[in-house]
Amino acid sequence: MRLIGRRGLVAGLALGLLGAVLAAGGAGAQDRVLRLALLQVGTVTWEAETIRAEGLDTARGFRLEVLPMAGEQAARVAFQAGGADTMVADFIWVARQRAAGRDYVFVPYSRAVGGLMVPADSPATSLSDLAGSTIGIAGGPLDKSWLILRAYALQQEGFDLAAGTDQVFAAPPLIFRQARSGALGGAVNFWHFMARMRAAGLRELVSVSDAAGALGLDPQTPLLGYVFRGEDLRARPELVRGMMAASRAAKDLLAQSDAPWERLRPLMNAADDAEFAALREGFRAGIPAPGPVDEAAAGRLLSLMADLGGADLVGPDLAGAGPDAGPRLPPGLFVQPGI
Repeated sequence: MRLIGRRGLVAGLALGLLGAVLAAGGAGAQDRVLRLALLQVGTVTWEAETIRAEGLDTARGFRLEVLPMAGEQAARVAFQAGGADTMVADFIWVARQRAAGRDYVFVPYSRAVGGLMVPADSPATSLSDLAGSTIGIAGGPLDKSWLILRAYALQQEGFDLAAGTDQVFAAPPLIFRQARSGALGGAVNFWHFMARMRAAGLRELVSVSDAAGALGLDPQTPLLGYVFRGEDLRARPELVRGMMAASRAAKDLLAQSDAPWERLRPLMNAADDAEFAALREGFRAGIPAPGPVDEAAAGRLLSLMADLGGADLVGPDLAGAGPDAGPRLPPGLFVQPGI
């Protein structure tokens, strides 16, 4: 039997202790990883890349890991299956899930919304002027921008936008290409494709923000946000709060400085300087103000969506309330800053 001397014993104990510390440290670091399921071509990529490149995550005690996803549904599946800690969705969807018993919470990301674009030479000055035209719509018949524009046209002009036009529904890039080619009388698209369309010479007929304001809604209400599980907020509050702080720091940097945008430019796939500038300014315009979400305003938007989209949009638990029914927000939906 081999005997171990005192020095050997001390060295062995030291190595064992070091290994235990390293193992514990590795486990702790892993616990501080935040996995974000993200569309590969989404604008959230710009904020996520800024967070990582500027070290805004590690400065707040966590490491942001981006999980590229092929589509919105893939991101939802990854999040709901536990393969991701967060993703980005609109608060209407999160409210639907929460009302159905899923403990999801919402952290504001953006209030940017789209609008209806027409060719530069279009004679249309109002939505009713599009009667008989073909309108391309990204997001499907329950797209929230489309629903708000329909409500606006009916209230302001007495025009049934859905009945009075033909609609084609397709992915945002296809709607963009068709609109740019002149194949459509009008197009409803996401804000970043609207920015590209504007840079290509199309003009905005009605913005969703203006339409929402005319309907008594608050255009400042953030529609998009990071979704977390309530259990993570309770078990790892520092991780969720760290992401909130990193997101706000990235927004502040992107709002105040042009330098980080030069690093992001390859990700933006801008065709030229005009499109690059339009995308940059569109992102900046969509940054929500810091502070708590106005839950009464969010409730009015949710009630309108329930009235217009019904159970197909908001789910059976939230359907059936009209715009005048008051807030229908599930309690605890929004993670308010400073709480």
